[in-house]
Amino acid sequence: MKKYCFLIGAAMLFAACKKDHPAEIEGGETAINWASAADSSSKALISLFWNAGGKYFNYDSDGKPDFHYWPQAHALDVLIDAFLRTDDRTYQSYFAQWFEGVRIKNGNTFRNDYYDDMEWNALAILRAYQATGDTRYKDAALQIWEYIKTGWNSNAGGGICWARGHENSKNACSNGPACILAARLYREFGDADNKDWALRIYNWEKSTLFNSNNGMVYDNINSETGEIKSSWVFTYNQGTFIGSAVELYQILGEKSYLNDAVLAADYTTSSLVDNSVLKSEGTGDGGLFKGIFVRYFVELIQQDRLDAAAKKRYVQFIRYNAETLWLQGAGKTPVLFGPSWRTKPSASTGLTEQLSGSMLIEAAALLKSKDLW
Repeated sequence: MKKYCFLIGAAMLFAACKKDHPAEIEGGETAINWASAADSSSKALISLFWNAGGKYFNYDSDGKPDFHYWPQAHALDVLIDAFLRTDDRTYQSYFAQWFEGVRIKNGNTFRNDYYDDMEWNALAILRAYQATGDTRYKDAALQIWEYIKTGWNSNAGGGICWARGHENSKNACSNGPACILAARLYREFGDADNKDWALRIYNWEKSTLFNSNNGMVYDNINSETGEIKSSWVFTYNQGTFIGSAVELYQILGEKSYLNDAVLAADYTTSSLVDNSVLKSEGTGDGGLFKGIFVRYFVELIQQDRLDAAAKKRYVQFIRYNAETLWLQGAGKTPVLFGPSWRTKPSASTGLTEQLSGSMLIEAAALLKSKDLW
């Protein structure tokens, strides 16, 4: 896992972002216009991070051009979120540019040594296909999936390894997203083999890295030593396990999958927090962890058979986190997010931290649009 001049259009977006936060005062309380907040944060992602020459997202808001493959997928995901929410073709106009630029920067291919990195990019590219119907995205997602499947081996009883050359390291980060991808490919195209892959991966991860007593998802197992990193528990892995369980619930309709997701969600929202706000997991790769949890946690919230009390509790959790971030932890001129959702960043921030904040604000706008609060 890992200033160029901006386009005129991006500069216009930046100007649009330099406003006070979108909120109104109603009865002495701050009522946030979440659609406006999401517009501001997602447009800031373009205006502050987009590398117009390279057609990818820079490492930070200062324009550092270092290219890290896996955050690019989540940046595309945020653009897709914004496009689906608004139908604004400005967001869509970046999809094809991203597709070209990221492939070139990754060595003129979407193949990578790290299986989790490929999984994230395949998931985002599949969403781009679903949003646009453009078959080049479909073809790329299916091709990447073929690469990913080669990461499965019998070490530790199965599972997709972390990276080529690390065949004994079986990680939650390389199995949770793979299960989600396999399930979504099955739902989109109907190939039963992909459903089998989703079940195989899920069953391995649940039996090996999931604590069914309390909902913890352990980071990895070393098949040579048999050691499980049970002390490494991250919001990222909790989120992808939740996403996997929800996908299989949607395919099979079996409540046991929903129960697994609830157990993992309850652990996360009670234990990986600081006073009810998802804790900081640092910068760099860790900056993205909370946003990934939020993305799949919100999928759980939208399931019809989710217990009403749990749904209410989860919606309140997301709302409190989003309000805390927007009112306490977000810079507004320009819109910047840092690793702590209670603390404004300084004059700049990293791409990963910005993406997590953007995902939370987009999630808040989505839930608000569905009248879930």
